[in-house]
Amino acid sequence: MRVVITILFLSLSGFVLKAQSSQKYIREGNSQYQDGKFKEAEIDYRKALNKSPNSAKAIYNLGNSLYRQQNFNEASSSYLKLASDPKNASQSQVFHNLGNSYLQSQKYQESVEAYKHALKINPKDEDTRYNLAYALAKMQQQQNKNNQKNKDKQQNKQQQQQQQQQQQQQQQKQNQKMSKNEAERMLEALNNNEKRTLDKVKKQQAKPVSNQPEKDW
Repeated sequence: MRVVITILFLSLSGFVLKAQSSQKYIREGNSQYQDGKFKEAEIDYRKALNKSPNSAKAIYNLGNSLYRQQNFNEASSSYLKLASDPKNASQSQVFHNLGNSYLQSQKYQESVEAYKHALKINPKDEDTRYNLAYALAKMQQQQNKNNQKNKDKQQNKQQQQQQQQQQQQQQQKQNQKMSKNEAERMLEALNNNEKRTLDKVKKQQAKPVSNQPEKDW
């Protein structure tokens, strides 16, 4: 993936340093940055911000050093501090790098919006245009993936409901079968009781009557 990040150095117009000590740390940070020592550059930029908290250049280059360390969330925070500053003469570059940070964090919607802002300020920036197209494609992929997840979730829910219905139907059939069997057993028991009673009555009727007179009280 070709992601272009722009860097601001001391020669960039539009940034005014508020103190010599801040300028010194920024200069040292830029030197470290060019040597690929991004952590050391970050430290120098933070020292510059301690001397001059509103230094746009220190804030911006701090964001760049954080980006190079793949600390994309903190880098985004640095760029956002400058994104709303109407006095910032390099807002297109700020939004470009902000879009890159969001892109690396897989925040594709935010990335698209940042690139669009950058192109409004500088419509001729082909790097930003390329990154915007890439972010749009990734956002579409993410949406398709989320849609598929929702579809799969809905299908799983329907399958679970169908399984529950089938289990309930099977349980009802078993209950009905048990009720029928119980009724048959009860009927058989009644028939057996009735048969025993009839047999007993028949035996009593067949018993001979005694000729002995009744006892005289």
